Amino acid sequence: MNIAIIGGGINGVMTAWELCKKNHNVTLYEKKKLMTQTSSKSSKLLHGGLRYLENFEFGLVKEALKDRAWWLKNAPKLTTPLKIYIPIYKNSRRSAWVYKIGLFLYDFLAGKENIGAHKYHNLSSISELCSELKKNELIGGYSYFDGQMDDYKLGSWAASQVKKYKKFTLMENTAIDKMNLNGEIFFDGNKKRYDKVINIAGPWASKILEDNNISSIYKLDLIRGSHIIINRRSGNGFFLEVPNERRIFFVLPYNKKTLIGTTEERQTIGEQIKPSKKEITYLINAYNAHFVKPISEKDIADSFSGLRPLIKSSSDPNKVTREYAIEMNKNLINVFGGKWTTARQLAKKVANSM
Repeated sequence: MNIAIIGGGINGVMTAWELCKKNHNVTLYEKKKLMTQTSSKSSKLLHGGLRYLENFEFGLVKEALKDRAWWLKNAPKLTTPLKIYIPIYKNSRRSAWVYKIGLFLYDFLAGKENIGAHKYHNLSSISELCSELKKNELIGGYSYFDGQMDDYKLGSWAASQVKKYKKFTLMENTAIDKMNLNGEIFFDGNKKRYDKVINIAGPWASKILEDNNISSIYKLDLIRGSHIIINRRSGNGFFLEVPNERRIFFVLPYNKKTLIGTTEERQTIGEQIKPSKKEITYLINAYNAHFVKPISEKDIADSFSGLRPLIKSSSDPNKVTREYAIEMNKNLINVFGGKWTTARQLAKKVANSM
């Protein structure tokens, strides 16, 4: 079949790869450059989503853990296992046994592809291993493993694999002006017809449909996730509770600096995608609540935001599902949601739907 893909993020790239493996003719359209929007603005983790277990998304976590192992195995020069510590305090919103159950399930769902078992650390042990942490009301903690990556470089590596196929055509800097359910797309004064068109444009997937008066049963919840990078080298990765909240944020070593994030703020597709002053202050305060040496805005080397295309499912951004959905409508296939880590599984399901 001749297939068009709209969207050059990691889900679009991996879908193109799977379709090329099945010997389809694939043209990928990206309005800017590959991997320069949401897919390069992540927390730089290849993870199963430990916190998603609280929302009972066991299938998603198992799928993500399987793909975590695949990325680590197939791109070892661009990925690495990362040990992450979870300190537990007297006033933590989650007790030690809740973390124990969650981490047991995390390791269990990873199965034979687990990259390292979780471990409990008593107060003496975690104080020694994580000397940068404040010790007030600290009672112990756990460590576990996930994967870390440079999202842009890893996505570009995946794109380089797709480009090896002669039946693949890349159309960067090409915005789609119009499309319909018959497989026709219009761009730059041109008209092309395909056997299938796959709308996998991430945060812009719903807008493409709205602009072309195409209905869908799915609605996207656009959640901005912001991060700051500080001029301080972290020796450890941390999974931390925001003070007085159940929200989780990460503090991670990254390129000889420290990455702190993320936030969850709703926004519209037309708003500028960048960290707000409120979000930057939020992340600084969250960090300073846990670490001995405080930071301020002057320590920030960089900041960025990504717009997550989540399927609308809850009034609380922290509880919105991370699952994805594939919708068939005549010659059009719409893809909503999707995590970076599970892009390969999503792509396989799209490719197998034809």
